[in-house]
Amino acid sequence: MKKIDRAGVDALLALLRRKGYATIGPTVRSSAIVEEEISSTGDLPIGWTDRQSGGTYRLEKRSDEALFGYAVGPTSWKKFLFPPQLRLWQARRTKKGMEVSNNGAAQGADARKLAFIGVRSCELHAIAIQDKVFLRGAYLDPAYAAQRDNIFLVAVNCTQPGGTCFCASMDTGPRAREGYDLVLTEVLNSGSPYLLLDAGTERGNKILQQVPGNDPSAREIEAAEQALDAAAHNMGRTLETAGLKELLQNNLEHPRWDVVARRCLSCANCTLVCPTCFCMTVEDVTNLDGSVAERWRRWDSCFTVDFSYIHGGSIRASGKARYRQWMTHKLANWLDQFGTFGCVGCGRCITWCPVGIDLTEEARAIREQQPKPSPSTVPS
Repeated sequence: MKKIDRAGVDALLALLRRKGYATIGPTVRSSAIVEEEISSTGDLPIGWTDRQSGGTYRLEKRSDEALFGYAVGPTSWKKFLFPPQLRLWQARRTKKGMEVSNNGAAQGADARKLAFIGVRSCELHAIAIQDKVFLRGAYLDPAYAAQRDNIFLVAVNCTQPGGTCFCASMDTGPRAREGYDLVLTEVLNSGSPYLLLDAGTERGNKILQQVPGNDPSAREIEAAEQALDAAAHNMGRTLETAGLKELLQNNLEHPRWDVVARRCLSCANCTLVCPTCFCMTVEDVTNLDGSVAERWRRWDSCFTVDFSYIHGGSIRASGKARYRQWMTHKLANWLDQFGTFGCVGCGRCITWCPVGIDLTEEARAIREQQPKPSPSTVPS
């Protein structure tokens, strides 16, 4: 472990770029913190924080010069590993007939060396979940696999949870425990702010040895531990996960689904900002003169009517059915399918829902509104 300052972070970014990585990190765009290519700490959201609640997101200036003093923004690392749209193949009419070419991107030929800077623990877990889907399932996604093999992960321990965060409930944060090459912990509650840099892999350790810094004192390490403990106890939301799978699977006709359906707009915002959702569709497009046809894979959502359309109509035609499908899949059926929840507690679905629907509130309402047994069924 090393104690570094802002210059040390700049040295880390420069080192990764010299090794051929494009450094991707948080930056301010359009009044939000999003992940884009950065070259130095000057591109980071220095001195900015985010205020989040149901259906609300605002950036505010901090009283310090924190580099990572925010929670999470509307975008996630998913867009780099599982892009919103990907061309699968193209067919072109020529004088000799039809030429069909597979897109190199679909086979991973266009994978770039990317260093993700500032990955939160909840997002490390989200990446691990998508790894299960795209790398360890019955069918390997070659584009995902190629890009995933070219990723260097620099995590940031979260010392300031947002108003809609509940990663402590999901056991996915705020401390990054695995899945990273390097991890940073920013400590601000002292006279001289500093960051602790530690390695999680051998290749991360090789980079760590080349970053200028000093050995931290026991007091400085303890200050970082205290900040992480405080973050774990100051989440904006909580979700009781004990028995949650059975609770949802046994209450598919609970009246609460009607209550939430009256608010839900079926806009799909929750699935688009979610770092684990992977629903997709395949579309064929043709240009106006019919000389070129292409097949594209695009993000889709279980909230769209067409997503569950089969011959004869949609099997989830109502907003109630679609919201129930989404929530029970994330918090119940994923456990049967992948052995893990499909939710990492980042809170994005709550923040970016236009009407502020809160899945932790919905789960709590179903739990609290269980029918009471009649006197005749109460054991003596």
